[in-house]
Formats: sequence, structure tokens, C-alpha cells
Amino acid sequence: MKAVDAPPPVTLQGMLLGARLVFPFIPGSIVFAAAFGTTAAQKGLSVLETVLMSALMYAGSAQLVALELWRTDVWTGAAILAISAVVFTVNARMILQGASLQPWIYPLPNTVLWPSLGLLTDANWVVGTRYHAGGGRDVGVLIGAGIMLWIVWVGGTLPGRLAGGLVQHPERFGIDLVMPIVFTAMVVPLWKGRQDTICWAASALVALATAWLWPGYAFVVTGGLAGALTGAALGVLEDRRRGGGNA
Repeated sequence: MKAVDAPPPVTLQGMLLGARLVFPFIPGSIVFAAAFGTTAAQKGLSVLETVLMSALMYAGSAQLVALELWRTDVWTGAAILAISAVVFTVNARMILQGASLQPWIYPLPNTVLWPSLGLLTDANWVVGTRYHAGGGRDVGVLIGAGIMLWIVWVGGTLPGRLAGGLVQHPERFGIDLVMPIVFTAMVVPLWKGRQDTICWAASALVALATAWLWPGYAFVVTGGLAGALTGAALGVLEDRRRGGGNA
């Protein structure tokens, strides 16, 4: 009879650790949350609508993209479909990120598993992945980082909505670089060797080519898929090599 894997722990200490580890992402999150609030004001969303969108959708850049297509006159089925398609495209990377967490969080009961995935963002995925790669098992780290970022995102939306155009163009001050720089710095320690280099290079090249050929956010999906498929192909080749060596 096959033994069932014991679910990983979820502790308050882990949540507090996750909240602390995600702190480098907070300044950038506040700025972009405020930028979203400002954009929502320009599109005519009320304070309540703006805060609820951040609290319930909790999709970061996808919320800003949705506002780019937001209608201020008459809504049609085509307009709703267009926004849904674009938001799905921007967030499609979450499919790959969620799949990468499967060996760690899958044994959890659904009452914990689904809220954990609902709080998933790029930032707490990086924090959780680094923690787990270092031998950690407490899923509270992933959840705590997600909760902290949710609080910051929702809290940062309100002043942006009330302040008008104060942070309408964060790129003027270079603030838009905060999140990419922090993200890159935290991802680099996950590098394990030549195979990772090949996967990351394939992902970057395909994403850049897609961004050059097609406007929009398709590069998010194609880059992620290219990296995942390259990793899978390299894994198959490595298995065959080892099998041939053992023959």
C-alpha cells in the first residue's frame, strides 16, 4: 500500500517569517498600488470600487492593463471578453508558478491549498521558492508573504485613488525599476547550473522576440512556456543520457 505524504506544516511563525522576507518588495508594491488607484480615479471608478477591485481581483499589473481597456461609456460583450482575454494572458504565468509549487503544497487540504494559491503573486512565489529550495517546508512562509503583500496592495490603492495624479508616472523617478531589480536579485540565488542558464536564456530570448513582433502581453506567456519546455526537454535528454550510461 502506497504511503500518503504528510502535509507540510502551516504555522504562525512561518507566516511571520514570510511577511519579513517579502519586505524588499513592499516599496515597489506601494508605488504601483498607488498608481493603480490614480488610474482608477481617471477612469471614473469610485473609492469603494477601486478598493474592492484591488481586494478581490488582486492581480497587480493585470489590474492596470484592465484599466487600459476600461470603458467609460457603454459596456459590450466584446469589451468584457477583450479585458478577460488580456488579463488571462498577463496572468498565465501563474499557471507555471502554481505548477512549480505542486510538490510542496499539494498534500495540503483544500481549505488551505486554495487560499494559498489565491494569494499567489510573483513576489511571494520567489520568496516561497527560495525558502523551499533551502530545505524549508512551512507553507506559512508562502501564505504570510502573500497576506502581507495583499494588505500593502489594498492599502496602497486608497491613497493613490485619493491623491489624483501624484504617482501617475512612476517611471519619471525610476521607481518602476524597483520591483524588477528586487525580483532579479532574489531569483539569482535559485540558479543551480548550466541547465538553468539555458532555460532562462531561452525564456528571455523568446519573450524579447515576442515583444518585438507583437504588441501587448503575449511575451509573458511565450517566455514562460519557452523556459518550461526547454527545461522539460533538457530533463528528458539527461534521463536518456543516464539510461544509456547504465546500459
